[in-house]
Amino acid sequence: QIDDLAEVDYSLSSLPAIFRPFIDLDLKGVVFPAGNYTDSPYVAASFTIPDQSDSMLYLAFSEYFFQTSSFAYYTAGAFNMTIAEETCSYFNINTEIFGSIIPEVAKYSVTPNPVMLKLMATEIPIISLEQDSFTVEIQGSMEVLAVLPDSTTQSLFTMNIAANTSISLNIFDQKLMGSLCLNRLQFSLAHSNVGSFEVLLLENILSYILQTEVIPSANGK
Repeated sequence: QIDDLAEVDYSLSSLPAIFRPFIDLDLKGVVFPAGNYTDSPYVAASFTIPDQSDSMLYLAFSEYFFQTSSFAYYTAGAFNMTIAEETCSYFNINTEIFGSIIPEVAKYSVTPNPVMLKLMATEIPIISLEQDSFTVEIQGSMEVLAVLPDSTTQSLFTMNIAANTSISLNIFDQKLMGSLCLNRLQFSLAHSNVGSFEVLLLENILSYILQTEVIPSANGK
């Protein structure tokens, strides 16, 4: 078991191949939702490890492993989350920012109100391996809610999201480290309680916040 949401089947998929200088072990590497061994929609492709002999152990993961991981966590609801008002306030996200783009938002209060963000993946994230990195394609939605003075919430609008991110991998101090980069972020309006508005302005502001605040904070951990 990986965690409360996912398990992994790493049983042998074939007999060990024993040679004079090394042993080859082919493992399944299938990740599935915890307690629910479901068939993956993906097909595993065979691959080989480069012929090298200067290390004691070589361990390789195929794209299939990451694809089944994405499927398992998507099925378990791991990509659905609520970003609380405290976190949004930390990154200076409030109704004032949205009100500068959408005048109707400013009508909820004279002073800025905090907001909550409800994020949900609407499709299984697509993971693709590349040299020294991998990319993640995400299709989802984001609902923005204003937190009013009486602690109730008011849904402002819901956006469709298409994002492309890449994670560069490197080894530092004998540890595998990852560096997150946002390659593309696109929004479209799915529903609005505050009338129609120019999506591009909101897209630019949120992209700026992600690039200058959220992603550097995540990479710093």
